[in-house]
Amino acid sequence: MESKVKDMGLAKQGRLKIEWAEAHMPVLAQIRERFKKERPLAGLTVSMALHIEAKTAALAKVIRDGGAKVAITGCNPLTTQDDTAAGLAMEDGINVFTWRGETKQEYYDNLNTVLDFKPDITIDDGCDLVTLVHTKRRDELEKIIGGCEETTTGINRLKVMSEQGKLEYPMMDVNDAHTKYLFDNRYGTGQSTIDGILSATNLVLAGKNFVVVGYGWCGRGVAMRAAGMGCKVIVTEVDVIRALEAAMDGFRVMPLIEAAEVGDIFVTTTGNKHVMSAQHIKKLKDGAILSNAGHFDNEIDKDFLSKCKKREVRENVEEFIVGGKKIYLLADGRLVNLVAGQGHPAEIMDMSFANQALGVEYLVKNKGALEPGVYKIPEALDRNIAALKLQSMGISIDELTQEQRAYMNEWREGT
Repeated sequence: MESKVKDMGLAKQGRLKIEWAEAHMPVLAQIRERFKKERPLAGLTVSMALHIEAKTAALAKVIRDGGAKVAITGCNPLTTQDDTAAGLAMEDGINVFTWRGETKQEYYDNLNTVLDFKPDITIDDGCDLVTLVHTKRRDELEKIIGGCEETTTGINRLKVMSEQGKLEYPMMDVNDAHTKYLFDNRYGTGQSTIDGILSATNLVLAGKNFVVVGYGWCGRGVAMRAAGMGCKVIVTEVDVIRALEAAMDGFRVMPLIEAAEVGDIFVTTTGNKHVMSAQHIKKLKDGAILSNAGHFDNEIDKDFLSKCKKREVRENVEEFIVGGKKIYLLADGRLVNLVAGQGHPAEIMDMSFANQALGVEYLVKNKGALEPGVYKIPEALDRNIAALKLQSMGISIDELTQEQRAYMNEWREGT
């Protein structure tokens, strides 16, 4: 089956992007070299649904070089980079089915197409591929060894499936690996969200009231980077521990209904539905800017906005008239860092996708030994990725002495 992308004429440009990303992903490069020699995935088929950009292409090539046939599509209708998709489609053993601006029907058609390859392993970002297998493509379940999930939203869905006894194969929780969420969610989302907002608006951030909705690891990263740009950061939360942490990190904390009246720029980072609801939107001041850094486009109440008069004023900027006020929505309420920006830096995704590659290898090595459920990346793999990353950065660290190791295992004396 041949790939289906928007324009193969963009392949040269896409391959240059992929080459640039690979040059800044040293951990994944080491895994790739080992995979080439050992071929741990020989004879397998891996179906993937991820944001299609240069860093993702690097991962797909590592999986291919491990011996697998790869079928890949996007996990969001607006985040595919068409030049990258074309460049990746030039690679032997990799079949690509995605383009930017897919309709909902086209999006699901492409998910179904990668499942037509009869996968042994699935790799997902957001859990749409896994959900499709468990609902409308159940015939594929018998062959599937397991899968890997990239992001918080997908892991939340998988845990619900597992608790309800609906998950029928083992899934590796890539999102909660230390070398993923401490860096990807925080530093990756923080930088790339600011990049997306600036690319879409070309406005100054310094001095503005910047509201971060949710103070998980993504919210922490966005708040940190917004503060670094000179913003006056406000955090809204529903969790008392996270709210307390935000306050002690130096940010103003208040209910969103209050922040709505004073905020200039809003970023939702919760993974939940309609956190920026109609009642909040009606409170916004003239010129307020709304954006989302969560996986799905339902954090901002687009149903309410769709009833308002609107026009596109810039690429990735829509203007809505709400009670006589102009309210701006970035990137159609989808992931602003990927739709309007360039996504996470390659150096960050180096660790995230190293977890994906090693997670796939772990599933293959443990075929038949894992019951259906959600499994964390083993600590040894997580720490190995951290060690490789430090090595690539030219950083060395101390080690405990034999005396210190013995002391840490002693309980009889504390002096």
